[in-house]
This record gives sequence, structure tokens and C-alpha cells, in this order.
Amino acid sequence: MKEDALYQLALGSIPGIGPVYARRLLHRFGEARSVFHAPEAALADVLGKKSKRAYDIAHFKAFSAVEKEQAFLDRYSIRSFFLTDQHYPQRLLRCPDAPILLFFKGHTDLNASRIISIIGTRSPSDYGKQATEKLVKDMTSLPGTLIISGLAYGIDAISHQAALKYHLPTVGVLGHGLDQIYPREHASLAREMLKTGGLLTKFGTATRPDAYNFPIRNRIVAGISDAVIVTETRPRGGSMLTVENALAYHRKVFAIPGRITDERSSGCNVLIREGKARLLTGAAQLMEEMNWQKPSPTPGVGQASLFPTAKEGSGLSDEEWSLLQLFREKKALSISDIHAQGRQSAGLLAITLLNLELLGHISSLPGKMYRLCE
Repeated sequence: MKEDALYQLALGSIPGIGPVYARRLLHRFGEARSVFHAPEAALADVLGKKSKRAYDIAHFKAFSAVEKEQAFLDRYSIRSFFLTDQHYPQRLLRCPDAPILLFFKGHTDLNASRIISIIGTRSPSDYGKQATEKLVKDMTSLPGTLIISGLAYGIDAISHQAALKYHLPTVGVLGHGLDQIYPREHASLAREMLKTGGLLTKFGTATRPDAYNFPIRNRIVAGISDAVIVTETRPRGGSMLTVENALAYHRKVFAIPGRITDERSSGCNVLIREGKARLLTGAAQLMEEMNWQKPSPTPGVGQASLFPTAKEGSGLSDEEWSLLQLFREKKALSISDIHAQGRQSAGLLAITLLNLELLGHISSLPGKMYRLCE
């Protein structure tokens, strides 16, 4: 298992191997170890005939650096979640740009029954602070709720603090490695979060909190959740980008309205006016619109055995659901059979097939065949 983890870390360290190429490689070779043992010509078939990426994998020599990274993870009890791991956040897995690797330190389930991300301005008003805390407090009536935010100043920190105050697990998604905390003023808050929640990042050690990392962090905040709630924000900034990510991932977006004269609420009001977010007045409304009155099973690989008969509540994307229906009709299909349906592009189809296989709905057979798992 440790050797597998080293190969996974190594694959994540190859320049230019992002989520799309990683999924294609795993789809072709099965696991990270096999990727590194594949001939360069076979790698080039997947990555491109003149691709430097294939050369970098075939001639990879930096295993000493990978071992050093693994030693750090072991020393500080940090778990790494690879795309194929059963504990990888399943909501995030269904996003086409889900990170190859995630690093998590903490004690909570990243596949909790209900996950909400709360985001907003770094300089909230008293109204924003009170609205955020009340929302989190009222969510305590619904067991199995996990609060996600970005550990930044303002609404992020207030969300985490309120979750701790009212005994809800909360996870901070970071824009840097787990060998540091940014901002430093939140170090004590982060330590408290580790007791019942945790810290999550896609970045390895020595990754500084540079500005270009935070849009990546925001995509994780959006993708890992069932719903994104904006408490206060201006019309431009990180919160609005996170909303765009959430909409692209087909997540529900809610915004708490504010006074028309308050610049800090202007972004929320714009989102509501443009129909990008639903006006949110409280946790009771959130529960109703998310259909959370009754406990639901925790999504994850185990849920695949329930074999959902309706898309609502299945956790599958439109593409995954459509392809799953085709497998239910035909039971077994070849790649050429699926292509003949003309439902998805080749790149998207590879990702969709891999996700359905990882979730236990289908299994691969020799000869580029796939069958339905009853």
C-alpha cells in the first residue's frame, strides 16, 4: 500500500498531468503504479505522440522527493486521497477537474450526509456575522451536516467558529500545503477544527499561499458540497468565482439578501436578481429546498449497491445518469457501441466511464467492454 501511495504522489507531481490526463491514464492502465511501468510509446498513445508528459513519466527520477513528501504525511498523520480511493470525496470526484490527490488532516467524513459551503466577504458587517452564525446554529437540528469554508478572514472564519461553537464538524479548504497555516492568525482556529473537522488541500508541502492557488481552492469548496451559500459579498471577488464554479458543477447556490445601500451585500443581491442564486432566509428554507427533512444515506462507494432508480438523490451527473440508463438497457457495451450513441465526446466519455466504475455501477472487461454491476 505504501508503494502504491508513492506512485500516486509521483503521478501528482508530474508537470502537466492534471485531472483530465490523470483520468485518461488510469482508464488505460488501471493504477498509478502501472502508469510508471508502461512503455513510453503506450503513454504517448494516451498523452499525445509528441507529448513531453509521456517522457517525464517514463523517465521519472524524483522518487527521493516523493519519499520525503510521504515521510511528512506519515509523521503528521495526514491522509492522502487518490482519485481511486474509496474515501475520496465522492461529490468532488464527479467534477471533471477534480484534483488527482487530496491531502487531509482531521477526523471527519468528507462524504457526510449533507455538506454545505458557506462563503463571503473578508470584511463582513454585523448583519453578515449574525446571519452566518444563526444559519450554522439552526443547522444543528439536522444531524450529519458538515460545514465547509476556506479558513480566510471574514465569513469563512465566522462559519468555522460558529460550527465549533454549535458542535458541527467543519473543514477548511486551503490554498497551500499542510506544512503551514494562512493566515497565521487562524492557527489556533485551525487547531480547534482538527479535533472534530479538519483541513483539506490539493497542494503538497512547500506550496506557498500564492494568489493563483486560491481559485483552485475555491473550485474544491464548490465541488465538495451539496450547496453553496453566500452570506455577504461584493459583485467581484473570490466568492463570485466560487459561485460560478458551483453553477458549473450543478450545485445549488443560495444567497442571503441585504440592504440595497450596503455594498457588502451588493453581490448577493446581484446573484438573486440574475437568478444565479436562490434568496435564502434561513436554515428551515434551506432544508426544505434541499429536501433534507428526512435523513439520507451517506453518498459514497457503498451507496452504489443501493442502485438508485431515480436521478434525484443519486448523486450522479447528467452524463453519468444517461450512460447508466444505457447500461441498464443493454447490460454490456463496448466503447464502439457507446460512441455509436453519440451522447458524449471521447474525452468526457472516458471520465464518465471511469467515474461509474469507481462508484461501482459498472465494471470493465477485456476488449474495451463494460458491463453493468447488478
